[in-house]
Amino acid sequence: MRLLDAVDEDRRDVEVLLTALQQAVAEVHGLGGMVHLPGGGMSGILYLVADSGLPESMTRPWLIIPARGTAPPSRAARNDTIAWQPDLAPPDPVPGRDPAALWPSRLPAGIGHLAVPIPGGGRRRGALSVLFAPGDEPGATECAFLDEVAAWMSGRLGSSGILNPSLTLLRALENESGPQEAALPWDVEGAPSVTYTWDLRTGELTADRPVEEVLAGIDPQVMSGGIEAWAALIHPDDLPGAVAGFDTGIQLRGGFQNEYRVRREDGTYLWIEARARTITNEDGAPVKVIGTLRDSSETHAAAESVGRALQHMSDGFVSLDTDWRIGFLNQAAERFLGAAGDVAGALLWNIPAVRAVPGLEQRCRETAAEGHPAGFDVPGPDGTSWYHLRLVPVPEGLTLYITDTTERHLREAERAAAERASAERAALVQRITRELAEAVTAQDVMAAMADGVMTPLGATGLVVLGVVGDRLNVVGSRGYAERFTRLLDGHWSVRDTMNPVGDALHTRTSLCISSPEEFLTRYPRAETLIRESDKQAWAFLPLAVSGREIGAAVISFSRPRVLDDDERTLLTALSGLIAQALERAGLYDEATTRARTLQRSLLPQALPELPEVTTAARYQPAKQGADVGGDWYDVIPLSAARVALVIGDVMGHGMAEAATMGRLRTAVRTLSELELPPDEILGHLNDIVGELGNDAFATCLYGIYDPVSRCLSYASAGQPPPAVAHPDGTVTFLPMTPDPPLGVAAPPFETLEIPLPAGSLLALYSDGLVERKDRDVTAGMNHLAELLLQSVNATSPAEASDLDALCATLTSALLPAHGALVDDAALLLARTHPLDAENVAEWPLPDDPMAAGRARELVRAQLTDWDLADEDLMMTTELLVSELVGNVIRHACGPIRLRMLRSRALICEVSDASLTTPHIRHTSATDEGGRGLQLISALCQRWGTRHTRTGKSIWTEQPLPTASV
Repeated sequence: MRLLDAVDEDRRDVEVLLTALQQAVAEVHGLGGMVHLPGGGMSGILYLVADSGLPESMTRPWLIIPARGTAPPSRAARNDTIAWQPDLAPPDPVPGRDPAALWPSRLPAGIGHLAVPIPGGGRRRGALSVLFAPGDEPGATECAFLDEVAAWMSGRLGSSGILNPSLTLLRALENESGPQEAALPWDVEGAPSVTYTWDLRTGELTADRPVEEVLAGIDPQVMSGGIEAWAALIHPDDLPGAVAGFDTGIQLRGGFQNEYRVRREDGTYLWIEARARTITNEDGAPVKVIGTLRDSSETHAAAESVGRALQHMSDGFVSLDTDWRIGFLNQAAERFLGAAGDVAGALLWNIPAVRAVPGLEQRCRETAAEGHPAGFDVPGPDGTSWYHLRLVPVPEGLTLYITDTTERHLREAERAAAERASAERAALVQRITRELAEAVTAQDVMAAMADGVMTPLGATGLVVLGVVGDRLNVVGSRGYAERFTRLLDGHWSVRDTMNPVGDALHTRTSLCISSPEEFLTRYPRAETLIRESDKQAWAFLPLAVSGREIGAAVISFSRPRVLDDDERTLLTALSGLIAQALERAGLYDEATTRARTLQRSLLPQALPELPEVTTAARYQPAKQGADVGGDWYDVIPLSAARVALVIGDVMGHGMAEAATMGRLRTAVRTLSELELPPDEILGHLNDIVGELGNDAFATCLYGIYDPVSRCLSYASAGQPPPAVAHPDGTVTFLPMTPDPPLGVAAPPFETLEIPLPAGSLLALYSDGLVERKDRDVTAGMNHLAELLLQSVNATSPAEASDLDALCATLTSALLPAHGALVDDAALLLARTHPLDAENVAEWPLPDDPMAAGRARELVRAQLTDWDLADEDLMMTTELLVSELVGNVIRHACGPIRLRMLRSRALICEVSDASLTTPHIRHTSATDEGGRGLQLISALCQRWGTRHTRTGKSIWTEQPLPTASV
């Protein structure tokens, strides 16, 4: 490029092109190159204006090529992009020339042809071409270089942008190597014409016949005045174009044509069509122009007539060329696209009104590509109007018809709206009928009426009254203040016809009141209710079932309203459906209340207050209308200060499930009294559920917290894992073995054990707490963990320890809004409080008769140390421990251990290695033994036997003195 930049500024255009072309071919190692530019009198043609390195046999087919051809120069100039063809081929033919007939016969195969566009500064572009040897393909670097050369060419061309063709082109156009003589450039299609010759050296004009014979009214002496006299007759508006046509044809030594107006002697103008051809001498210099002139006024008159008709068409009309540029548009089209002076010649897609319609360009291009007329509707740029566009392909481009269809669209929209309103009203009637039939509770009936009656009628208020004794109480309301419903509740009597509800119930017909004045005239005592209701019109529907009044529905409006016959008929028909739905809802509410009462009676009425754990629980039944469920929880005190934590769920809803829940809870408490481990308790529960039938299933988690070992042992059957909020601020879920629910499980169950630091918070829950339609179990568990984490990290210790408030917080955050819960949910929280070491004492005892005495000494000393020196308590405890140790010495085997716990009671345990469980026996008066356990049962509050891993423990519990509690 440095070599090109050094080229003198005064070099002629042809020299500039040849220098650049030679440099381009040499730099990319091409075989040769060509430059094509548009020009001459023939539109849509590219001329060869420079070539380098190619023989005449190869350039002759490329002298004239169509701008819309498929050859690389045509595509590059037309599309403004690089075009590559791997195998050189003849260009497309033009009228009068067939490049294929001029193609060299022994041309090697595989010659590559690359063309890059030459920018044209607003005019049609040309192209720079380079031929490559077979097998060579230019890369990105070569393409970029040729692009730079083409841009340099464009910048150095003369302002006219038109170059003289090469001598090879001139000889080809003249079809001879010597001077070219007169020959008409083309036929004049049989129309009367005058042939003229213009001598470029003298300016003389000659004609083969008097000019006035063909061009009526023209000055007969115009030809004798030369080219200047002829130019003086041309219309001032057409003169620049006519002169430019002549100049272009002369410079390119080719044929050209033009159409312009010339002045008659009477001052009017005549349209003529001029066709000409430039004649050169043997040196290639232009010497004369030979052409024809003919009268084209008739054609223009017809065109003007058509133009006037198009201009005043009610529909828009736009003429587009093949590049989608606007050539003509009428007044109607101007309203859509803009003024003709602003948009004529512009690209259609650059018009603001077209850009404002999304997707319009794509639809137009797709339609044009199909090649046949097509139409479609588009919205107007203002968003309110509509237009129908019809594209019709024509040889010179396309025509676009624009029809304003806004009124038709409005009519269609109105008709569609009316049909839609009718369909919606019918659908609403069907929906309220279906919803009333499916309504389960009184609130379901209210919701169905609010959606199905208030909406289509435009009502703003609804009150449903139910008969209770002789009064009418409010069952539910919509659109009224609470103050008004309290005033209305019980205000009217069923038998009093001086109120509108009583009147409607008496006549069993709907009562419609269209204004407050009418209301007050008919029922003077209702003045206060009218004023407080803030309504202007009412419809009172009596509700009766099997001849029995059950209430009334009152529909009200915020403005005076007269209901038509169709609306009255609709309300009358619906009143019967509403009455039946309310009757069913009342029966269902009674049954649900009984079931919920039963269910709540089966749950703990209050949780025990234990020093080992602080507990709180919440049970949330499903929404009103759903059957009762089988979720339950329990907290059970066990021996040795241990506590059992239980939560379960009987799958399904209904009275049977609630009863099953009660049976299982009772069974759990009974099995807990037997001191069984968690896995054995679940095994027994599995047998109980299995006996209920194949369709009975339940889940359960049973855990035992030992405050001495500070461990939780637990087993689960289908329950989600409990969450543990640790004192260090972390929240985890207990590891679980995925056992199936009770009823389908196969024992044994696995018991797991995990240590719990002091102050740990356990959260046991049913799946209804964490799972719902819009949230799976995992997401619900994660949310629960986040909430527990917040509680652990609470700034106020009092707030963190208030489990009852925490229960309320968790359930409100995890459960949906009131009335949307589809499954029961249970939550049990337990904060652990382990026994301090000072409250636990344990000793080994010898396996001999001296053990009882040693045990009494240890008990007395420990009670004294615990400040439990009450003599009665000491004597009783010594006697209990002595009897327990004596039984071990007599009936069991060692090793023997004694443990004392100070917790919610004074607990004494004697452990041995025997698995034999002692039982109280009935003794006769002469029996010497068998009364030890009877004595133990009489002296202590509770006693029992617990099997351990090494044997068994017999334990007793005694109440602590009041001062020690």
